[in-house]
Amino acid sequence: MSMAPVGILGGTFDPIHFGHLRLAQEAAQALKLGGVRFVPSATPPHRATPTVTAAHRLEMVELAVRGNPLFSVDARELGRAGPGYTVDTLAELRAELGAMSPICLLVGADAFLDLATWSRWHQLFDLAHIVVAHRPGYPVDTWQHRMPQPLAREYGSRTMAQPLSVHLAPAGGIVVVPIAALDISSTRIRGCFHAGTSPRYLLPDSVLDYIERNTLYAGD
Repeated sequence: MSMAPVGILGGTFDPIHFGHLRLAQEAAQALKLGGVRFVPSATPPHRATPTVTAAHRLEMVELAVRGNPLFSVDARELGRAGPGYTVDTLAELRAELGAMSPICLLVGADAFLDLATWSRWHQLFDLAHIVVAHRPGYPVDTWQHRMPQPLAREYGSRTMAQPLSVHLAPAGGIVVVPIAALDISSTRIRGCFHAGTSPRYLLPDSVLDYIERNTLYAGD
């Protein structure tokens, strides 16, 4: 492979916070990625409808990644009608980047354990490597006991012992990357607004200022 892998981090980002940003930063460093694209979802099939509009969430992501040359924003899912499926996004990216460019889909351990419920999940491995960020509460040695059998088989056969092996093939592997134990969630941040407390230092100041300026989450 002559090109550095491209990382993809999807989510509702409702709102984006330091947990998302640190996951992307640490994965990019550990795997020597060429960059990470943040892909906001319009209508996620596995989550509740986002609290604020796609336009607000996109603006918050753009504010959060500003100034980091590794990060960029890909808004393609926001223009789709109906649920946004990761497999469709990866298929589009594969067509754009070419058959031989490595793509790394970044997911948290909780999302990985639900991977077998995703639409056409087996096809994900044809399109990208799956990079699992090891977050607090999901020790690696318990994963196989919690996985459904079809996912456990894929995990057993596809896990790469050397993370930088993602540079040697365009797709098909599973890599586990430990990340800092930042126990931050968008739900917690929205709860702060609901309780009238400040979520400062859980998310970038630029994002917090945008939320307050536009009175987002005030009625949550």
